[in-house]
Amino acid sequence: MRRDDRIYVAGHRGLVGSSIVRQLRRAGYDNLLLRTSAELDLTRQKDVEEFFAEERPGYVFLAAAKVGGILANDRNPVEFIQNNLQIQGNVISASHLFKVEKLLFLGSSCIYPRQAPQPMREEHLLTGLLEPTNQAYAVAKIAGIVMCNAYRRQFGDRFVSAMPTNLFGYNDNFDIETSHVLPALIRKFHDARLQGGQVVLWGTGTPRREFLFTEDLAEALVLLMERYEGDDEHGFVNVGTGEDVTIRELADLVARVVGYEGEIIWDRDKPDGTRRKLLDISRIRALGWSPAHDLEQGLVKTYAWYKEADQNKMYKLRR
Repeated sequence: MRRDDRIYVAGHRGLVGSSIVRQLRRAGYDNLLLRTSAELDLTRQKDVEEFFAEERPGYVFLAAAKVGGILANDRNPVEFIQNNLQIQGNVISASHLFKVEKLLFLGSSCIYPRQAPQPMREEHLLTGLLEPTNQAYAVAKIAGIVMCNAYRRQFGDRFVSAMPTNLFGYNDNFDIETSHVLPALIRKFHDARLQGGQVVLWGTGTPRREFLFTEDLAEALVLLMERYEGDDEHGFVNVGTGEDVTIRELADLVARVVGYEGEIIWDRDKPDGTRRKLLDISRIRALGWSPAHDLEQGLVKTYAWYKEADQNKMYKLRR
């Protein structure tokens, strides 16, 4: 990418998209095309094609998605598969139609089978059954990878994908009903510290998870846009830390960062989800990238942002 190229960041107000925008601006890329969901509905093919025809982006970061935690995925599978398939299909096909120079699609580590070997390598995709609690979302993300691979193989389009691990950071969704595990923990412990009382968490606390600070992810994504071209076999790269913790260890860490000293109760009647999800990140390490923050450093920065953010404005932004 050249510094004056027109770069479209789809989903620029979300957790990942906002981090990409900050990283691009830090790197000197200022010709950014940004649209809110109110300004451009990515589920509407006609609207997307009109936008591409008018703005002619040269590069596209496809970070727009319908996302959520276990509860949201379990309650709303239709939205998670339908909205994501529509968004992906419209943006990827428009990028081909209007000859975008390069597109980077953002997937998720949930694409891998429930019983995949650990750590999970790119070649483990489509080798087993998915985790039932987020199957709809995972299928949509797999379709996005396959679609990018198909365009690259059939038409020579420079469409590649990145599969990030569990993410957290500035501008995350901290709504208890719809958020992922880490921002939900921050919100629960923060509220309990201020209001008193116990914190009740789902499951046994024994599953292991890997977490990546989104500022580090954004650096990796810009690097991939600049250097990674994919191949016929995979066309996507894992992005993570290569390290994981148990949910119980994570809860203890969040409690310490937040300053919560009360009791933690584990509701064992609730699901744990996949037992372990750790990514093999040897491919992106070979490109010269490694995360700049460990888990605690990222948590401290995220919690500082959360405390300073105006809650009403933050939740309005996430909608």
